[in-house]
Amino acid sequence: MKRFFLIAVALIASASLFAKVPVIGVSGYVDGSKNMVNLTYTNAVRNAGGAPVVIPVTSDETVIETIVASLDGLVMTGGADFDPLRFYGEEPLRELGDVEPARDDFDVKLVRAAVKRGIPVLGICRGEQLMAVAFGGSLWQDIPSQIPESYVKHRQGGTTGSYGTHSITIEKGSFLEKALGTRSTEVNSFHHQAIKDVPQGFKVIARSADGIIEGVERVEPLKNYPDGGGMIIATQFHPEALVTGQNKIFKGIFEMLVKEAAKAK
Repeated sequence: MKRFFLIAVALIASASLFAKVPVIGVSGYVDGSKNMVNLTYTNAVRNAGGAPVVIPVTSDETVIETIVASLDGLVMTGGADFDPLRFYGEEPLRELGDVEPARDDFDVKLVRAAVKRGIPVLGICRGEQLMAVAFGGSLWQDIPSQIPESYVKHRQGGTTGSYGTHSITIEKGSFLEKALGTRSTEVNSFHHQAIKDVPQGFKVIARSADGIIEGVERVEPLKNYPDGGGMIIATQFHPEALVTGQNKIFKGIFEMLVKEAAKAK
């Protein structure tokens, strides 16, 4: 009996501990027959105090809503280009990269479901572009060809993602300033697209030296989409890769997400 009691106490304690850890969904992508996500995302969430859960790609809205109902927060990850004709009514340029219609559909449904439920959302790279695509904005399909005056190299190439290759300026009072503790820093860069038209309710809070949007956050309720009022933040750069290097300030972004997720929990 005593042994059974001790086991029961241990199980209750474990359940209580788990209940205090916010569950953070991480959007996946399809590679052949596999649903995948880079370890840098899940490691960043775990190291910030969250419990990461990979969300498989699906178009089933009931499944998506069921998954979102079990989450306390969400990370939307990087990836391929969005279909411009489908989402913001532009013919695709020759410089447009590969599009993945199934993932486009999944990402839009997933982020809208999370925003509707009011759990905090962090978008990264494609995940920042998703904020425009999902909530009424638009993208530059290809920075080099559409913005010839842009002089910053936004595609980092073979340089490791833990190393920043260009600078950004950060808005005072923004989530990025609070998370990083600075108004300027160096970031990595793996994109040729970026937000062009900022959707209603969002504010630009970081730019590169050539004016490209590097960070946004939701600052007022979304009028045309169900909005539960949770934090919505996004970066064009990859903080989950930067935090693996010597510059640990980027951990603050994930700590902010986990802190907000704990409140939602």
